[in-house]
Amino acid sequence: MKAKTTTRTAKTKVKPLTDKDRLALFRMMVRIREFEEEVQRSYLEGLVHGTTHLCQGQEAVAAGTGFVFRDDDYVGYTYRGHGHCLARGMDEEGAFAELFGRTTGVCGGVGGSMHLTDIDKGLIGAFGIVGGGLPVSVGAGVTAQMNGRGQLSATFFGDGATNIGAFHEAMNIAQVWKLPVLFICENNLYGEFTRINHSTPYEDLIRRAEGYAMNAVQVDGNDVEAVYAATAEAAARARAGEGPSFIECMTYRHRGHSRTDPAKYRDPKEVEAWLARDPLKLYEAALIKRKLLTREKAEAIIAEERARQRAASERAAAAPWPDTDTIDYAALTFA
Repeated sequence: MKAKTTTRTAKTKVKPLTDKDRLALFRMMVRIREFEEEVQRSYLEGLVHGTTHLCQGQEAVAAGTGFVFRDDDYVGYTYRGHGHCLARGMDEEGAFAELFGRTTGVCGGVGGSMHLTDIDKGLIGAFGIVGGGLPVSVGAGVTAQMNGRGQLSATFFGDGATNIGAFHEAMNIAQVWKLPVLFICENNLYGEFTRINHSTPYEDLIRRAEGYAMNAVQVDGNDVEAVYAATAEAAARARAGEGPSFIECMTYRHRGHSRTDPAKYRDPKEVEAWLARDPLKLYEAALIKRKLLTREKAEAIIAEERARQRAASERAAAAPWPDTDTIDYAALTFA
């Protein structure tokens, strides 16, 4: 797809990817895919309590953006945020344990799938309320600006959140105060079970940024290098004091909204067309074309990551349950 831009300033120079970087991006995408596949298997086995929201199909967004962030940046995301956590370096065993409600989970087993959080890694929250994370990330942007160390705050949200008042308030104040905030919209065309054309007057949400005179770009969210380039440029602007950016990543979730949703409301032809643009398959083909990868090597990486996730899941499932009478919830949340 052809990227669209609006209110863009002079192009910022972006550090080019090395061949090593490209292979690392591919592996991270595979890692996220295999993690989510293992979550699905675990859910069906009864290990995951409550619901869970998977991100198969959207791996290029998490991997491409995550490759840009510094260790001291702040990252906020939604309940469909497992991939962002892994791209940030969250331990998979700790993530599985959290999903399983075990004491070795990253939040002590009390947060679950929808609230994977690790403050030490700058993961400031997974928000279950649509649009709820945007004002928090703007607050983190204020902190980053006041620190004066070139930090930034990134907030991920779906297309449905752009209809929420908090989205517009956050965009407005971030632009007025020139905060180092990246607004990253994962436009997968569906807000839960409703297609975007039934709730929004247009599908190109980059137009939302026009009302705030904000630097903005729309990219193919299934092209990990395009996502990286757009994010790196926006990050460079933010770190230089040039204010926020809106990045719209056009992508598609392969599965339903949650694990209880068969997604029968989607047009089969639409699903087929997007599945043909699987970000992992696209990038594998691109790397093979560049002679950086072979099909055999790709299969080996997939097998390695599948085994890694299975082992992490099994270790997590063997961990003890938390003692609900002695849990220090405040320490778990704010430590």
